[in-house]
Amino acid sequence: MGKKFEFSKLFINLLFTVLSLVVILPFLLVIAVSLTDEKSLTHNGYQFIPESFSLDAYRYLLDAPDILLRAYGVTFTVTIIGALAGLLLTAMTAYVISRQDYRYNRATTFYVFFTMLFSGGLVPSYILITQYLHLKDSLLALILPILLSPFNIMVMKGFMSKIPLEIIESAKIDGAREFRIFFRIILPLSTPALATLGLLISFTYWNEWFNAMLYIDDPNKVPLQLLLVRTLNSIEFLTTNSEFTGQLGIDLSSFPNSSARMAIAVLAGGPMLVIFPFFQRFFVKGLTVGSLKG
Repeated sequence: MGKKFEFSKLFINLLFTVLSLVVILPFLLVIAVSLTDEKSLTHNGYQFIPESFSLDAYRYLLDAPDILLRAYGVTFTVTIIGALAGLLLTAMTAYVISRQDYRYNRATTFYVFFTMLFSGGLVPSYILITQYLHLKDSLLALILPILLSPFNIMVMKGFMSKIPLEIIESAKIDGAREFRIFFRIILPLSTPALATLGLLISFTYWNEWFNAMLYIDDPNKVPLQLLLVRTLNSIEFLTTNSEFTGQLGIDLSSFPNSSARMAIAVLAGGPMLVIFPFFQRFFVKGLTVGSLKG
């Protein structure tokens, strides 16, 4: 019995080790390629240990550091404000529909769930943002469209449904009002779910570029992801139109094509990879507990 238990434990450890390597090794390869000379990539292909190190890809992307830093600032601003506001509204909405003494509990829950299946579409959203709310070239145009997610509300509702109603009733007996109960009792008890959803919302805002492409024309308000997408498109144009660029006298023989693509991935995902470990201990608990009850 003991040997069987040890074998199963060893198998699980090996399985998760392999899964971890499957996740980590591609990212290490991306970093290695971004630091590899373009000629070495052409002759030797992708390697975990570069034969010839080069920072040309990062020099190309950081040629105008003020533009990149401004894009980082816009993205950080949108991510922080959007994550905090979205998390607060998500928690408030979920708390209301998780209360068993709320008369319209089922109707409101169905209303939230219904929006997971159907949406207004791109054209009505664009008209709403630009013609009615007049948010063209505004950071609010990057925050409002994804401020609330029905999925996040349902996950938070499942977590808050586990909080005993007796705690709320006891607080009411002691004279606490609804807002005091919510901010002083419910939110502290929901820390794992808040941390988990806060991370998911932050990822959503950090990776968002499509709304910026639709609503942002001001170069001073371009977020990081859209800037990198435009850079990637510029690289694609230069490499696929070599005859045209040759006529203009542009030499692409040493242009960091593949390494620049990988450097873009590192610049785009690096900051969030640094932040993620601080939320990891809440991540699994928040999702699993929130998924027990809908």
